[in-house]
Amino acid sequence: MHDHIEHLLSQLDLEQKVRLVSGSGLWRTCGEAQIGLRPIVLSDGPSGVRGERPFDERDPSVCLPCPSALAATWDEDLMARLTELVATEALRKGARAVLGPTINIHRSPLSGRHFECFSEDPLLTARMAVVYVRTLQSFGISSAPKHYVANDSETDRFTVDVQVDECTLRELYLKPFEYVVSAGAWMLMAAYNSVNGYTMTESPLLSDPLKGEWGFDGVVVSDWTAVRSTETAGRAGTDLAMPGPSAEWGQPLVTAVKEERVPEAAIDDKVRRILRLACRVGAVEGVERAVLAFPNVADSGGLLREAAASSMVLIHNPDELLPLDANDLRRIAVIGPNAERSQIQGGGSAGVTPTYSISALEGIRAAVGQCVEVAHHKGVDVGGTLRPAPTEAFVNLHTGEHGFQVQFLDASGTVVDVENRRATTLIWTLAELSDVKTIEARARFRAPGNGKHTLGVAGRGHYVVEASGEVLIDDFAKPRDDFAAEAPTYLDGELMLNQDQQVDITVKYEVPTTGQIAEIIIALKEPTWPDDESIASSARLAQMADAAIVVVGTTASDESEGADRTTLSLPGRQDDLVYAVAAANPRTVVVVNSGAPILMPWHLDVASVLISWFPGQEFGNALADVLFGAREPNGRLPTTWWNYQDESILPQTCPQDGRLNYTEGIHIGYRTPITVREQPAYPFGHGLGYTTWEYLSIETAEKLDIGQATWVHIQVSNTGRRTGREVVQVYLQRTDSAYQRPRIWLAGFAPVVAQPGEMVEVAVELEARVFEHWSPMSRRWEIEPGTFTVLGGRSAVDLRLHTEITFDSKVVP
Repeated sequence: MHDHIEHLLSQLDLEQKVRLVSGSGLWRTCGEAQIGLRPIVLSDGPSGVRGERPFDERDPSVCLPCPSALAATWDEDLMARLTELVATEALRKGARAVLGPTINIHRSPLSGRHFECFSEDPLLTARMAVVYVRTLQSFGISSAPKHYVANDSETDRFTVDVQVDECTLRELYLKPFEYVVSAGAWMLMAAYNSVNGYTMTESPLLSDPLKGEWGFDGVVVSDWTAVRSTETAGRAGTDLAMPGPSAEWGQPLVTAVKEERVPEAAIDDKVRRILRLACRVGAVEGVERAVLAFPNVADSGGLLREAAASSMVLIHNPDELLPLDANDLRRIAVIGPNAERSQIQGGGSAGVTPTYSISALEGIRAAVGQCVEVAHHKGVDVGGTLRPAPTEAFVNLHTGEHGFQVQFLDASGTVVDVENRRATTLIWTLAELSDVKTIEARARFRAPGNGKHTLGVAGRGHYVVEASGEVLIDDFAKPRDDFAAEAPTYLDGELMLNQDQQVDITVKYEVPTTGQIAEIIIALKEPTWPDDESIASSARLAQMADAAIVVVGTTASDESEGADRTTLSLPGRQDDLVYAVAAANPRTVVVVNSGAPILMPWHLDVASVLISWFPGQEFGNALADVLFGAREPNGRLPTTWWNYQDESILPQTCPQDGRLNYTEGIHIGYRTPITVREQPAYPFGHGLGYTTWEYLSIETAEKLDIGQATWVHIQVSNTGRRTGREVVQVYLQRTDSAYQRPRIWLAGFAPVVAQPGEMVEVAVELEARVFEHWSPMSRRWEIEPGTFTVLGGRSAVDLRLHTEITFDSKVVP
């Protein structure tokens, strides 16, 4: 491949080369017919493959459980099967590179994109990411792990300068990237933020350790619009500026090279890497893809259902109320704001338009059928915010189907095109609208209740919204980012309507002349009862039921790219709702439908607590499987759930004077030194399942040689009444270290399945690397002589077995 790349490069002049180092639009790289180079389609991908039309319901996407949920499975085999589904989707949508996985660290649960990352632990993050990278690329589709590096929060994300010491950077935040490079990643994405004074698209970290020490031979693509300079970025390690054409890397970069302010050798290196990627994914004529295998997922719905159930974490079940026996139930109360409008995914660029979505209420009703009455109440309003309107609230009068008719008008007012859309989020690229001056969307709205209905619209530009000829909104919307990743800010107007009253809605929109996209996002807030009345009604409903299931959680506005949370508390009065229902019915199960940890002041006052995360489109079916015992909740927490929102425990996400100081160093999550008062509500690695386990013995080598990996052998026994799956976890501890160490750290894990009464031996591999620390003096990895304690158990707190491994002398790998 090397000689062919050099041959292709030699045929290009400077202008052609500079053209190739920026995109040709929002989601495509540039092609070059002279050398047989075709454009490569890039697609966002952490929760599904969005493709080039990410919000077009006519080309929907499979919606996977969010990455935090996938990490909660601690199941690399399942991760591989899900990634094969991602490959299937990528090929269907014509994408040859998927922008993921997100391998930043759960530094703080307040982070807006917490749900989009795997874990607070670098090893668990790395192992899940390596499976994703290897599996996706085994089908000739590039991964692009992101965001390199320390992009662990969203506040001031374009400008924040993260201050972090070298040891912390190496041992926590760079480690997952080092693993995926070692696994052969073909792309990485450089982040928006700065680290120690350098914006990441210009950072020396792109040269070392990435391209130098680690030997990364792939493409560094910028996060969208993150290339901000011509000369500095042109000389640095970013290879591809997206989207394009880039104003910084167009003619200004050609001029900078000609004037010798940027060496042409730097441009040549970028183009070589882009050509290498093109050869690998089959975008060069006459060059076959690096891999010719094709994915084959026969039952995507079944796989997604299995994955969602496997990710669910049963954290509290002292009297074993779960699993419920449907044969013993006559009436179930399903309560809570997320029961009927369940949150299957977070907000931002990870979101997709799903092929379908099963709510918690739908899944439960389908599971019990006609034999059990299912009563429902919303419970409380979650904070009074507008949310994207359900398509079912509107009828296209021209088709009779749910949705809008959309007309496109030119400058003379002539209709040049018409679309019938079954959606309330409508987004187009400006390239599609070159002859369009205005867009008009029309539908009939049927009021779902009595009282005040708030209609909203968001996007960029000027909007006029009319209801049966009456102007509700006439204003300019606050624009969000140019690729529809951040949560929208809505303009709104109010309608006083009776239930089932109908009004004709017209949205008139002036297409913007700058940027990349045009969008109309319709939102709705339905009439609500006062919370006190709703909570009382919910409690009465629960009191008359054999069991109550309360589905609480967050929304895509609460957890989204572009903003961090300010509180871990549930939105609105959901806590009061849980207390009231639990007081009315002791057989209350709480399902937490959030992507990141929340505070649960009621967790010991209810019978069971089940964490469902943002579980993807099969949520309701998977939830019913777990609630009624068809599947065991196999999940284990990939991050710590705290009892308090205490600044002494939780790192903050708000910069001061433009800087965000990682003063906690390596001590995050379960690694944090904690007092009795600060014990977490539920620790990293915790999860109960539907059986019980006894840990019997632990064995390993007493001494290790230089660079030697080892195995830890742990015997466990299933002491429960049903077959179950356990995740055996091994941690290391060094109490007499001369170096700064975390309290304990994860060194390995392995899942095991056992029948009731069966004893099994589990072998957990410990790589040589897990014993190493980063030495700031020698600036390399070292192993400290002395004794490491090896701890085996069920979580970072429940460690039932221990042994020791000794290194006799200082080892420098």
